[in-house]
Amino acid sequence: MPGFPEYDAYDALGLAELVRAAEVSSTELVEECISRIQRVNPQINSVVFELFDAARARSTGNYGDGPFAGVPFLIKDLIQRIPGVPTQEGSMFFKGWTPTDETNLYRRWLDAGVVPVAKTATSELGLLPVVETALHGATRNPWMLDRTAGGSSGGSGSSVAAGVVPMASGGDGGGSIRIPASCCGLFGHKPSRARNPSGPIASEHWSGLVSEHVLTRTVRDSAAMLDATHGPDDTTPYFAAPIEGTFLAAAETDPRPLRIAFHSQPAFPATVHPDCKAAVEDAARLCTELGHHVEEVSPGHDALALGRAFLIVAAANVAAEIHEGEQLRNRRATSKDFQLTTWVTHMLGKAVSGQDFLVSLRALQTESRRLVDVYRDYDLVLTPTLGTPPVRIGELDPKGADLVAQKVITALGWSAPLGSTKIIDQAAQNTFSFIPFTPVANFTGEPSMSVPLYWNTEGLPIGVMFTGRPADETMMFSLAAQLERARPWRDRRAPVYAGKKNSP
Repeated sequence: MPGFPEYDAYDALGLAELVRAAEVSSTELVEECISRIQRVNPQINSVVFELFDAARARSTGNYGDGPFAGVPFLIKDLIQRIPGVPTQEGSMFFKGWTPTDETNLYRRWLDAGVVPVAKTATSELGLLPVVETALHGATRNPWMLDRTAGGSSGGSGSSVAAGVVPMASGGDGGGSIRIPASCCGLFGHKPSRARNPSGPIASEHWSGLVSEHVLTRTVRDSAAMLDATHGPDDTTPYFAAPIEGTFLAAAETDPRPLRIAFHSQPAFPATVHPDCKAAVEDAARLCTELGHHVEEVSPGHDALALGRAFLIVAAANVAAEIHEGEQLRNRRATSKDFQLTTWVTHMLGKAVSGQDFLVSLRALQTESRRLVDVYRDYDLVLTPTLGTPPVRIGELDPKGADLVAQKVITALGWSAPLGSTKIIDQAAQNTFSFIPFTPVANFTGEPSMSVPLYWNTEGLPIGVMFTGRPADETMMFSLAAQLERARPWRDRRAPVYAGKKNSP
């Protein structure tokens, strides 16, 4: 079956327009996508489960008339459930587990017209900011194969950057859309808390930290998909404030002159790399040139306290997820079922008390309220997306004394060393050295986006992050599209690319 050689010339909306005009068939697009997966996946290891037969069947006309009708799409193998398709969450413990139910966001993607072709790699339970699992191995960055594509949506980011699809799904509980977007030179938007539905399997994920959406090459694809999916479902306990107009219309209109605060001060323990600072300074200059008022600020974070609180909340949720997994799998989990860091995090989650959890959650909420005052006079906050350029594969693995400590904890349980907070603080420093900025928008619930405006001297993309006011995605899409027009990035091609490699 022939594919479609001009696939690279169009974003997802553009491909859908061609399908509607009968200039190309969905089947041709799906065959092109399949051939591209087969071409590059041996190098980048981004796709972990094929849905080729189902995609071919849907491409014959069963995709409806949504905005992305007939367009190939990849789905991250975490949270979203497809009846009869394994959901393994990057974990040996869930290997082969197959749900019979369907999540509401997955249904909304289908209603938007996409054709799911495969599932993409994730870190185990979505915990780490890199995808290197015992189940599937390491997912690699098409810009440089010895570097991470980021996590936890690294499989989706790597696939889009390698030209497999123009858009793929992601979920973001501590930066997991924005991290791979930064690593892979893509646009990654984390919507406001509860902008997209979490039901029916959950009222919220990770105590409200998680928002799900997509990674894209173009701003307008991200905006149009959020138009198609946002809004509460009948299981939603709360939802983001309604918007006026559409996100796509916002992306087609220049913003008014905005007041933008910027800084490179990490919210979590880290030393920020000069390339990441340079990217922010470059973006600040560009925003000034576009007529916005840009001003440096100092947020005044207590980085260690925030890192400790976030880690405890995340750990408690990991422990709860593994407990629920035991019920699904009808067996007890052991340390042999999970990677070392996941199991140690689970043990921490079991060891902390209910009081510890609530005190930590309230500390994050207190910081959220404080930041409202810090940024009250600004429309957006500009920071680095990450603390460093994409790290090398294996760089974040526990080593030396940290590795020994994790093994001791696994053997003895947290009860032995938990009398001191030093181990928790060290774990926080290790965890957040790569991602000292992204988790803030997860605990505040604000919309946040990584924008690919900068590449370093090694040729690696370095994203910059804009975080907006609660529930104000429209302004963010407007600014993002203005930045995209001022400094286009869509046609930049990674060295490992499944299609044409023409670069500006």
